[in-house]
Amino acid sequence: MTRLVWDMDGTLLDSTHVVPEAFVATVRELGVDDVDHERVVAAYSLGVPEVMLEHLVGRPLSDAEVGLYYDRLLGSSVTAYAGVLETLRALRARGLPIVIFTGASTRAARTLLASAGITYDVLVGGDQVARPKPAPDGLLEAARRLAVDPADLVYIGDAPTDLRAARSAGARGAAATWGHLYRADEPADVHLLEPADALDLLAARGPHPDDRR
Repeated sequence: MTRLVWDMDGTLLDSTHVVPEAFVATVRELGVDDVDHERVVAAYSLGVPEVMLEHLVGRPLSDAEVGLYYDRLLGSSVTAYAGVLETLRALRARGLPIVIFTGASTRAARTLLASAGITYDVLVGGDQVARPKPAPDGLLEAARRLAVDPADLVYIGDAPTDLRAARSAGARGAAATWGHLYRADEPADVHLLEPADALDLLAARGPHPDDRR
């Protein structure tokens, strides 16, 4: 049976500004002034916030210094994209689990998801796998927790690394075209125009019959 796995930032959550701004403010407090939104986004592929912060600051950081970032997240407000909450409720009504794999740490994910009012059954954070996306590790872990074959997963994400992770895991990749890192030229098994389109994937193993891209 097909199981949906959701990316978080840029797919479930409109964190386009909140997360980069938290990084920029933290890095500036730590004495580095030449980091902007674009540099933060470019560092997403490095992995969890701890790794990103040390890269942006250029030195090892103490737990207290990293904690400055998490404190800022706690004070932030983030919202789900239009249609996300309704789609997740529809999944629950069908008795299906809400499964999330994010490159962010579980600590960051829990904070942001709670802010947006999203509950879940399975959360795989970037700190729970050996390699960040586009490696398949997170999806393989999600499949293990669900006791399904990775081929039965559909990973829904906006970034090229999300879709590459799906291919690496032998899962299907569904492009979240509403996300801020979506690129039309990145190959995907299906392109979703809105979150509710993901519900149609539960009935089919092949590409979405209404794929228009």
